[in-house]
Amino acid sequence: MNDYLIKVNEEEFPVKRSHIEILDIIKTGDLDYHVLQDNKAYNIELLETDFLNKRLHISVNGNSYKIEIEDAYDMQVKDMGLFTVTSQKLNSIEAPMPGLIIDIMVEPGQEITEGTPLLILSAMKMENIILAEGDGVVKAVNVAKNEAVDKGQLIIEME
Repeated sequence: MNDYLIKVNEEEFPVKRSHIEILDIIKTGDLDYHVLQDNKAYNIELLETDFLNKRLHISVNGNSYKIEIEDAYDMQVKDMGLFTVTSQKLNSIEAPMPGLIIDIMVEPGQEITEGTPLLILSAMKMENIILAEGDGVVKAVNVAKNEAVDKGQLIIEME
């Protein structure tokens, strides 16, 4: 398994931690670095940083690159479907991930609009508010509070 998935200008590169650890990196300024890899020198400048979202905009020897980094945890969360947006398919809302229903905020007959909170689903120690992706009327709520659900399970039917 790879430790990181690095996207450089939308092209993906799986990277192992051991490949990063062998790089010879020297900080030469506040935002500047000198890197040696396989007897080749690279001058790197950090142009923009968004450490919270693991995104960088860098310059390598004068060439600009936008970088997004996913670590092993990010890849696991993505594989579990936690970044999947709840969608309405065939007038229904399905659970985007396995979890436990913490709260249900709608009831049959209720009119909803896009962005209306429908329910709270707890997964991986995080509470996820599932929002309506469109307008409609709740036909049926097929789950109960404190019920465990599987990914893809029908939770709310819409009209």
